[in-house]
Amino acid sequence: MNILWFRRGLRLHDNPALLSAIENSKEFLALYIFDTTFQDAGYKPYHMYGFLLECLNDLNESFQSVGTKLHIFQGCPLEVFRHLRQSHCINKLCFIQDCEPIWHERDNAVKNLCLELDIEVYEHVAHTLWDPMDIIASNGGTPPLTYEMFVHVAMSVGDPPKPAADPEWKGVKFVSIEPFETNRFTLFDGVPTLGAVGVPENPVGCRNRKIIGGETNALKHFEIRLRAEETAFRSGFYQPNQARPDLLGPPLSLSAAISVGAIFYWKIHELFDKVNKGSPPAWLGITGQIIWRDYFYAMSRMNPKFDKEVDNPICLQIPWNENEELFEKWKNGQTGYPFIDAGMRQLNQEGWMHHSVRNAVAMFLTRGDLWLNWDIGAEYMAYQLVDSDWSVNSGNWMWVSSSAFERLLDCSVCINSVLYGKRLEPSGDYIRRYVPELANFEFEYIHEPWKAPIDIQRAANCIIGKDYPTRIVIHEEVLTRNQTWMKDFRRKFKETPAHCQPSSNSETTVSRSNQFGKLNHGSVFWNHYFFKGLEKGIKGFIKLLRCKTC
Repeated sequence: MNILWFRRGLRLHDNPALLSAIENSKEFLALYIFDTTFQDAGYKPYHMYGFLLECLNDLNESFQSVGTKLHIFQGCPLEVFRHLRQSHCINKLCFIQDCEPIWHERDNAVKNLCLELDIEVYEHVAHTLWDPMDIIASNGGTPPLTYEMFVHVAMSVGDPPKPAADPEWKGVKFVSIEPFETNRFTLFDGVPTLGAVGVPENPVGCRNRKIIGGETNALKHFEIRLRAEETAFRSGFYQPNQARPDLLGPPLSLSAAISVGAIFYWKIHELFDKVNKGSPPAWLGITGQIIWRDYFYAMSRMNPKFDKEVDNPICLQIPWNENEELFEKWKNGQTGYPFIDAGMRQLNQEGWMHHSVRNAVAMFLTRGDLWLNWDIGAEYMAYQLVDSDWSVNSGNWMWVSSSAFERLLDCSVCINSVLYGKRLEPSGDYIRRYVPELANFEFEYIHEPWKAPIDIQRAANCIIGKDYPTRIVIHEEVLTRNQTWMKDFRRKFKETPAHCQPSSNSETTVSRSNQFGKLNHGSVFWNHYFFKGLEKGIKGFIKLLRCKTC
């Protein structure tokens, strides 16, 4: 029997592990395991798990259409595979590589068990374009410290593989196991509920997610996104989801959707060549955002502290403040800055906010306003986001806080959330949707309600300081303070410390336009598809970041 172990690549298309598991018409079993041993038992985000169960349900329906089912276990993977080996003759175990260090203990333990039980293991690279270890090996045994160096190394490794073929089910012998439960693990009858896997159902304050899980829905969404990209190419610009973000419409992002860029990488190259008739030809730049994603995976591959400031070798140790009260107000959307509060409330209610908004709330927490450590924000956002991704989330937080992937302690460009919000969503309806206390304010005051005269506040049925909080900090004052602190800290270095930073001024310019908008924060299924493009395509978004108060 051959086993296909699903982890993140919850799809039948472009799945080399699936093709390996069904070759030679061996008996075939597909399974997913809710891990209770190697995964943090307390880490069960409502939005992410809801999306995951939708993906599993869609995957199970796809398998049912060809005559089998997805077997969903809960327990220790070692116990599951040991039990299956006792009841079946297992020839090989196939799965898609999880390259992040948080999964190394689990995968090494499973590989050692398979060695003990004489089971062949086939691990396939399909969550990233390149195997991070190939990048590291080609760079002399260390990850490339700059994006420019990463691109150079990636080009020397060669093009990413073309998408895998669709599975051919003829002649495949399916294995079906009836549900059962032991004191060590459980095999569910179908797809479990949230409650069955230990996730509270319907937490207070959560709304229905706008992003629905499953390969079927994702492929439909993918076609919509490709049409949007083609329109942008024909109009002479790139990354429409960033250059012209729509905060009120259905999410155009695919960050919680299709698992890896192989199909997307080649689709977008083909699309670009189609629009431009091969002149100029497609190049890495038009898929730069997914290249950045691979860069973060390479940087985190051998760094288990990538999500923390302390003991993280690529992260500057900035002396951030500690203030639990300010952090709680930021988390709960009670900062007194409507655009920031709208973003955080949308995150808490729906498990999602546009990547342009993520950029604003992250900078507000760190070097822009509150001067709090990036890693507490990264941990909270990772718990809330439906498209959470350990490497990309951590990398973006280090970047936006100037802790890594940025010029040394550069605080020259910071977001003024008032001006930024006005430019991103001029109507104010985004704030009205998620901060209903301010719904009756006219546009003149909705981004700055503290400026409204008291009679305007009364007419809007919202008194600032009573019905909606006063500002927890004054941006203009703390920004000056933060810039001074950054300069003082920078002066302490006699020479630039070894940390990840842009390799050129042009990379710095482009990177600022793409913080948090450049990649997804990953997912259990498909990850983010954005394109870095050229400066021509991002000038509009750069203007959004270069606000008056800097």
